Amino acid sequence: MSDLAIPHAEGVSNDEFRAAMARLAAGVVLVTAHDPDDGPRGEDVGMTATAFVSVSLDPPLVLVSLRNGSRMDDLLAEVPVWAVSILAEDQRHIAGRFAMKNRVSDRLLFADLPYTRGEESGAPLMGGALSALECRTESRVVAGDHTLVVGRVLTVGLSSGGGDPLTYYQGKYRRLG
Repeated sequence: MSDLAIPHAEGVSNDEFRAAMARLAAGVVLVTAHDPDDGPRGEDVGMTATAFVSVSLDPPLVLVSLRNGSRMDDLLAEVPVWAVSILAEDQRHIAGRFAMKNRVSDRLLFADLPYTRGEESGAPLMGGALSALECRTESRVVAGDHTLVVGRVLTVGLSSGGGDPLTYYQGKYRRLG
């Protein structure tokens, strides 16, 4: 590690931190929830995330980091159950669709995608995903400009075909190998 340039000044800029964290490969997931209060039949909401980790095996817990004030953050503050689809490498188009900053309505984003509804959450579970989890919120912790949502895993679905995960590294979706 002697080739690292370590600044001696206090503080880290947003750009420096972003550049450092871009060097950490991450799996890509789609976090979904069903908002029963949005319209006569409710509305499905989805968000691409790379800040997603397993926290505990017993009980089974996961953590997702959500930008404060985002629609998903606001919804998960009210709706106790939600879902996560761990995306396969051929689902880059889904990740990109739900990561757009100036998005159309979530209803249109789900319109032509294959999904089923989770029995516990009612949230969309993406067809073709490597695995899918339904979760119940256990705790929420505000951490800077994000909220860390810890969820207890209620159900697990595994793809029968396996496959490689979609990854994100240095600002781009990548394939393993």
